[in-house]
Amino acid sequence: MRFLMKRLITGLFTILLVLVAVLLANGYSGDAKDNKDADDVYRNIELFTEVLRQVEENYVEPQETKKLIEGAIKGMLQSLDPHSTYMTKEEHDDLRVETQGSFTGVGMQITVKDDVLTVISPIEDTPAYKAGIKSGDRILKIDDKTTIDMTSTEAVKLIRGPKGSTVKITISRKGVDKPLVFNLIRDVIPLQSIRSYRLDHEIGYVRIKNFQGNTTEELLTALEKLEKEKPLKGLILDLRDNPGGLLTQAIGVSDVFLESGAIVSTKGRIKEQDIIESATKSPSDRKWPMIVVVSGGSASASEIVAGALQDNKRALILGTKTFGKGSVQTIVPLSDGSGLRLTSARYYTPSGRSIQVSGIDPDIELEYAPVEEKEEDEVSLLMREEDLDNHMINENEDTQDATIDTKKESAPDRLKQKIEKSPGKGKEEEKGEGVKEKDPANAREEKDDDTLYMERLDRDNQIRMAVQVLKSWGVIQQIESGGPSGKP
Repeated sequence: MRFLMKRLITGLFTILLVLVAVLLANGYSGDAKDNKDADDVYRNIELFTEVLRQVEENYVEPQETKKLIEGAIKGMLQSLDPHSTYMTKEEHDDLRVETQGSFTGVGMQITVKDDVLTVISPIEDTPAYKAGIKSGDRILKIDDKTTIDMTSTEAVKLIRGPKGSTVKITISRKGVDKPLVFNLIRDVIPLQSIRSYRLDHEIGYVRIKNFQGNTTEELLTALEKLEKEKPLKGLILDLRDNPGGLLTQAIGVSDVFLESGAIVSTKGRIKEQDIIESATKSPSDRKWPMIVVVSGGSASASEIVAGALQDNKRALILGTKTFGKGSVQTIVPLSDGSGLRLTSARYYTPSGRSIQVSGIDPDIELEYAPVEEKEEDEVSLLMREEDLDNHMINENEDTQDATIDTKKESAPDRLKQKIEKSPGKGKEEEKGEGVKEKDPANAREEKDDDTLYMERLDRDNQIRMAVQVLKSWGVIQQIESGGPSGKP
């Protein structure tokens, strides 16, 4: 150990000499202030090696030198911001897998917010999502280990594990007095990022769950499929609880919907980080109106797409304010296979807005509140014009007899008929011996994943509102232009 320590200290001093030489080569020798900075670097590294030597020689228990060095590096990165981290070789390898293939875990994106480990959003159709983990949940414990002073990288390492194994997550949730405990069974988390459906025949729906290596390609395939079936009259792009991902894919997705104009700009300390990405003209003519649906769990790359489409007036944004992560992280591979995730720039929307902390404000603010599931053939018990005594008939009725019969019945009788037809009435009488009632759980299992997803969308108040806005788009344009003829 002592021999290893000497080699390490020698190596650190070698690095120091190289660093000082680089500083001098870059013009530090001609300026008193620059020379002072170089001296400060030398003294601080010397102090670090002194502390390392004291720990190695005098700490109550022997310590691995490599572990001490890694701890010092992690502490240095952790002092910068919640998103800058040091990754061991294994963690660096896991990150590469995560952006290209699949991994085993519970499926939630996490960060450190206000010094507390916080869920950005659960990934759709994963154990965390199905168990009810929500955006904004604060993680107090992973199994029995407290998350105080824990980095997001360390937390991810604890949460992931073999398929079928269990991890216990203890969280604090706003509005809930006591901590909530979730026992989650780890599973393979697939990284297919796109779902697409047709809503109401004319409206397309595309859900982007995250921004991975082939998201733009998947999006183009989904749009081609939707457009091939029948021309679209509008599109809903669902970015809710999308925690982000690759900047290149956010730019690619935005470019699919834009013909020109800026998409995003980044600004950092070095000139190479000052970049403006602009849209390119697409061979496909996609000028139908768009609604982008967002939530507090929409972060980073999701906010880049929403901001680009909003500022270029390509889409209306519907939902709630987004997460507010306006920084760019660069992955820096190191010589031993480890790596750094280093915050290298801030990004700005086309209008120059920084969304750091502030997020993207929706054009149409609407909280998510799922519509209660209705039973099949449910009859509305609300009184309508036809239920009133002596109501005026529609002069376009096909048969006079039908109208006369309706008017002969009193309003209470017609309302009574509605009640008799309601699904809750008479169910006991319908059940006879030998008739097996369907188990709702089994009935749910019989439905495929797409059917269940469409049923969920049908009860989604934000998606319903988006559909209504798209259907009214032409009417709104006519009103703005002064009517169909263009005259007031």
